[in-house]
Amino acid sequence: MANTNHTEVLDNVDNNDSISVFGARVHNLKDISIDIPKNKLTVITGISGSGKSSLAFDTVYAEGQRRYLESFSAYARQFIGDMERPDVDKITGLSPVISIEQKTTNRNPRSTVGTVTEVYDFLRLLFARIGEAYSYNTGKKMVRFTEEEITDNLFEHFNDQKLTFLAPLVRGRKGHYRELFEQLRKQGYL
Repeated sequence: MANTNHTEVLDNVDNNDSISVFGARVHNLKDISIDIPKNKLTVITGISGSGKSSLAFDTVYAEGQRRYLESFSAYARQFIGDMERPDVDKITGLSPVISIEQKTTNRNPRSTVGTVTEVYDFLRLLFARIGEAYSYNTGKKMVRFTEEEITDNLFEHFNDQKLTFLAPLVRGRKGHYRELFEQLRKQGYL
């Protein structure tokens, strides 16, 4: 898809389905213009020294990171420092970027792409904070309640009934739970 004819790439300027790079001259790239489709797996291949990393990391990723850091306040930017703009005429259609570092590690049969690249922790945090959980039994959205909301709901629906709450007995775990049980007893749970 790479070409040096800017007119073909310019036809896609208003197209939000791709990242368009115009006139990239980073490292050994020679005025490359290219459309990279979004929402698809795109593989950049070539012989050693052909500019794969220069295009992916030093051009597209570097520009995305630079734009992100520019969104910080001037106060915050003074601690980060300025990022140099890649040698490129223009990049359009750029979404927020994540870069996964290529590195050789000790092979562990239990490793996954997520754990080896260390993106797993970020994804877990992302899904925990902005994800929405659904019950696999009912398909309904799961809702989180505070302690007060739970007790109010119980009193509303079971006010005249005697309720028993059960919890698993703690066995084979390190630590002392006497303080926890005393606290629960003071709150009237035991």
